Amino acid sequence: MQLLRRGDRGPAVVEIRTTLRRFGLLAAAPAPGSDDVFDGAVERAVQAFQQRRGLITDGIVGPDTYRALREAGWKLGDRMLALMVSAPMSGDDVGQLQTRLLELGYDPGRPSGVFDERTEQALRGFQRDYGLAADGVCGPGTLRALRQLGRKVVGGRPGLLREQELLRRAGPRMRGKRIVVDPGHGGLDRGVQVAGVCEADLMWDLARRLVGRMSATGMEALLSRREDTCPAEAERAAFANEANADLVLSLHADANRSMYAQGLATFHFGNGSGATSTVGEALAGLIQRELLTRTAMLDCGSQARTWELLRLTQMPAVRVELGYLTHIGDRTKLLDPGFRDVVAEGILVAVKRLYLLGQNDQPTGTFTFSDVLAHEINRNQAQAI
Repeated sequence: MQLLRRGDRGPAVVEIRTTLRRFGLLAAAPAPGSDDVFDGAVERAVQAFQQRRGLITDGIVGPDTYRALREAGWKLGDRMLALMVSAPMSGDDVGQLQTRLLELGYDPGRPSGVFDERTEQALRGFQRDYGLAADGVCGPGTLRALRQLGRKVVGGRPGLLREQELLRRAGPRMRGKRIVVDPGHGGLDRGVQVAGVCEADLMWDLARRLVGRMSATGMEALLSRREDTCPAEAERAAFANEANADLVLSLHADANRSMYAQGLATFHFGNGSGATSTVGEALAGLIQRELLTRTAMLDCGSQARTWELLRLTQMPAVRVELGYLTHIGDRTKLLDPGFRDVVAEGILVAVKRLYLLGQNDQPTGTFTFSDVLAHEINRNQAQAI
């Protein structure tokens, strides 16, 4: 779809206005003749919606914002829900179903709002246990059962507990853990390009350095793409899910119209309504702190987002934005192979810290690649005795 921004007008703007009014974000009565105008009030309403949904608050209705507007219009019970392989159903009603199933002890995965095979399996399990036809379809009978049981269920965050337990069971060793490293863009999509510097090439080089270090520790590190390809984010998430990865690390650089914008940011899944990946949030924080200590970049924070790669992966995923290529200082650093080595080491150490769970750890910025290797050798020797 076309991008809609302040100053645009037409039938698509009328649709956006109607949706925002339904959500209570826009006054019910626009000025006469202005219902098809994307004005300042619409821009502010879009920004408020984006803030709620973990999107970039730019006031522009692009594909991600339009998808979120469409999905937010569905409530559980508005329609029948089922697995559609060619075009999976998505919406807030799916997220509400996934949350209900989690509260009842079933495992549809993170409440992503997408009805996938894992959601269908959890729904069939619920239907079997409660004497319903186990057809994997959330229709009137299943909805009645969910509502009747809903009043008996105490709140809490079972998804959070499940992620934390899986992390604890994984143990501190790196060997055997499967990590998908996702260099942003690729193929014909070169990403940010400034002064002959290309995001896709820099991130490909960084990803190769990171994969090499991870493989040396015994981890199984997989690249999400080839150098000459650029899969969509949903395809990258599907690759990680099919590989049954433990973590996903997505590598990007940023750009801004201002030459002064600079700094490092990390992102994890979170939708602004309580659903979040707690392990992803923990890993994002660890990466942020390690890289800030090692690189002295400006701290742009660790933030929750609902971008597809973060939302559709069944395992914790973190996106790292390694500075702004439009900022001469950040760009100079990223062009230095030695700097990319420092970043690769910092990310590897952050992953190691995640699995250590605070045991036998060292101060931020002091753990080295050699320390990680030595730790793995000692672990292997201890297990062999």
